[in-house]
Amino acid sequence: MAGPATASLGFTATTHTLGNGLRVVLSEDHVDPVAAVCLWYDVGSRHEKPGRTGLAHLFEHLMFQGSANVHGNEHFEFVQSAGGSLNGTTSFERTNYFETMPAHQVELALWLEADRMGGLLRALTEESLDNQRDVVKNERRQRYDNVPYGTAWERLVAMAFPEGHPYHHMPIGSMADLDATSLEDCRAFFRTYYAPNNAVLAIVGDVDPEQTLAWVEKYFGTIPAHDGKPVPADGALAPVIGEELRETVHEEVPSPALMAAYRMPADGTRGADAADIALTVLGEGESSRLNTRLVRHDELAVYAGVGLMRLSGTASVAMLDVKASGSGAVAAIDTALAEEFTRFAQEGPTPAELERAQAQLERAYLDTMATVGGRADELCRYATLFGDANLAFTALDRLLDITAEEVRAVAAERLVPDNRAVLVYEPTDDADENEEQVA
Repeated sequence: MAGPATASLGFTATTHTLGNGLRVVLSEDHVDPVAAVCLWYDVGSRHEKPGRTGLAHLFEHLMFQGSANVHGNEHFEFVQSAGGSLNGTTSFERTNYFETMPAHQVELALWLEADRMGGLLRALTEESLDNQRDVVKNERRQRYDNVPYGTAWERLVAMAFPEGHPYHHMPIGSMADLDATSLEDCRAFFRTYYAPNNAVLAIVGDVDPEQTLAWVEKYFGTIPAHDGKPVPADGALAPVIGEELRETVHEEVPSPALMAAYRMPADGTRGADAADIALTVLGEGESSRLNTRLVRHDELAVYAGVGLMRLSGTASVAMLDVKASGSGAVAAIDTALAEEFTRFAQEGPTPAELERAQAQLERAYLDTMATVGGRADELCRYATLFGDANLAFTALDRLLDITAEEVRAVAAERLVPDNRAVLVYEPTDDADENEEQVA
């Protein structure tokens, strides 16, 4: 058991480890009679094998389809009838499940999470697999395949991370791999990754720590650990791609667009915080440099933004998105981008820009930490990815400690032509002519 760490925000957290390896993070907050239960499993798309992409995300759905003592849709029904809310998400690096409950219903949420951690396989059938496979395939159609620019980030990620790299594919997976997934594939995946020693459980809010720990031990303590988790494939990469990768995509989209991905420093480093500030100055909000230049001044674009996708096991990624105001504008946008990035790399942010960007990021951080659900998620994140839940409480201090020179330096190193994968979208009126061309 780790002792309490007091944060500058006034919150404390303690970490406890059960005999089966489950790490439990408790943080009291008695302002409102609510509590959040958040469970992170250290499994995401980077852990998947070739030919079986999408399994981590598929399991996010299967986990809501019943377990040993909870049938069908009852997980939703139990939580919602108790006045709570719930969901789950999947990323490259983790899968999480969470409930926000009236404080007196925390035991119910813990029982539900333990029942599916310890007993999902008793309820997993070919029928439930087929049902959720179809749900995920339909989600892919609705969010990726059948919407304008829907596959842009999937294409860019595949360009920024080379073939064979564990981050080369998105968590949604491919249709072919989803079709090929068998019931035994799912059982093996669950046994390997959905074990207590591969998870972090955070409970935050109006709780009694002693009673809550007793419930955790009661419901989770008898679930056996699993020691067969393979070491994830190495995500190490060169800091820059080494050349510009560019593709032109002809699709039925509303307007031309230029989108790009840049490798950035890994999450958990000062470089990642400096990159976050740099991208906020350049592309977050109406006062950002890209919006000011491309949208308001030159009127080349109707939207221009760039943000950071933080990744801890490999390079983070800066995602640039510019929607052109008309045909023929992409070349001018490309020139303007090069000018803005070069100027920023030479001069860095002004004092006012640095202060404004740090204030924007501070507000986002405080908004997250203001809710019991947001705080529980951050505690799980830092415990899972960095080994210390209490780093969540000092993240803002580290961000505000970044200097203008660090911001300039990361831009000079990373926002360069030989470190970007570029997609140029050109509209076509004929949906039958959808094709990709390498420019």
